[in-house]
Amino acid sequence: MSTSTSAILTVSQLTHQARLILEQGFPMVVVVTGEISNFSSPGSGHWYFTLKDHQAQIRCAMFRNRNQLSRYRPRNGEQVNLYCRISLYEPRGDFQVIGERIEPAGLGSLQQAFEQLQQRLGAEGLFAQQHKQPIPTQPQQIGVITSPTGAAVRDILTVLKRRCPAIPVELFPVAVQGNEAAGQIVRAIQLANQLNQCDVLIVGRGGGSLEDLWPFNEEIVARAIFASRIPVISAVGHETDVTISDFVADLRAPTPSAAAELVAPDQQVWEQRLTQLQRRLRDGWSRQLRSRQHLLQQTQRRLRDPRQYLHTQKQRLDNYEQRLQRLQQRHHAQLRQRLQQLQHRLEFQAPARRLDRQRQQLQDLQQRLQRSISDRLLQQQQRVDQLTMAVTDSGNKKISTAQEQLRTVMQQLHLVSPLATLERGYAILQDERGQVIRRASEVREGNQLLARLAEGQLHLTVDKNK
Repeated sequence: MSTSTSAILTVSQLTHQARLILEQGFPMVVVVTGEISNFSSPGSGHWYFTLKDHQAQIRCAMFRNRNQLSRYRPRNGEQVNLYCRISLYEPRGDFQVIGERIEPAGLGSLQQAFEQLQQRLGAEGLFAQQHKQPIPTQPQQIGVITSPTGAAVRDILTVLKRRCPAIPVELFPVAVQGNEAAGQIVRAIQLANQLNQCDVLIVGRGGGSLEDLWPFNEEIVARAIFASRIPVISAVGHETDVTISDFVADLRAPTPSAAAELVAPDQQVWEQRLTQLQRRLRDGWSRQLRSRQHLLQQTQRRLRDPRQYLHTQKQRLDNYEQRLQRLQQRHHAQLRQRLQQLQHRLEFQAPARRLDRQRQQLQDLQQRLQRSISDRLLQQQQRVDQLTMAVTDSGNKKISTAQEQLRTVMQQLHLVSPLATLERGYAILQDERGQVIRRASEVREGNQLLARLAEGQLHLTVDKNK
């Protein structure tokens, strides 16, 4: 086979000429619309991503000096309009576009499907908190549903071995990417529930694009997680990745390693706790032993000869007897004092004394009455003298009138005087208490009475009462 030397090109020459043809064959800037995928931003600050539609995809780069001018930062699954230049990356021979400006053009199909499914399942209550099962703090066996060759299973097993190697782990190998992945994940969840050997399941994988993580956004996977009787921890992608499985699961872990941290108790904590319990048990036994020994010593010291105990009890009995005697004597003395007080009060309240007091009071009243009458007569006499002197000046008629009035007043005073009543032959009867007797029914045979006359007194005894 012969070839023309003019047709032989190096790889670098070919890619260089191809780049020039592409850059010169298109306008300076073209606008390409598509869905963002595989977006990354390394430490250089450049953006690298794939722009795709349902039939094709193209690599894109937007350098730092251009993306710093953009207020919009794209994310996987978003539909964008990219203002770019057509080019070719010569070192790899990759066809690519260089972004000059980027703006959102609406959500991509996968992102739209994600949001629609999220809204529908949320409305059905699959995300409700009341359906979440508690994650066991000390599981007896852990189930892991993930790829047997991926980085996620290595991270999970490494963490579990470090934290608590005694807990057995059951691996349910499944595909975590591609069309077959969702069905395998569902069958693994169902198998784990049928075996019923695991206390908790970790379902997840490592990070990736929205397309790579899509099996965990499938409705059948979400419903399988919701129907699981075993608590499920969703550990899909990185901390910023969110899937439908995260919403349905009983607990979401930001990474597979974090899921292992959450589900496995720390062996070191257990060891520290066991050491503390051992120390507390040892200290407790030591305290109990010292307490029992001290009690035994006290009991031994308290043990005495029974005869000495009897002597002590007899002495206590004698003390009690002496105290009882003193109490009785004190009580008798108090009773005697009380009796004397009552006798003194009784003597003070005796009927004879009361009669004497009543008689004395009656005599005092009589004396006061006589003095009052004498004073009143003296006042009237003085009034008569005054009237007499007045009448002398006024004539004989007035004198006679005044004398007549004087006689009338003196007669009235004499009528109301008790002495006048006694002078008419009446007497005032009083009983032993000094009370005036008005009816015969107030006295009985044998009662002693006092009769007051106009002159003198009589002491009487009742013989009959009719």
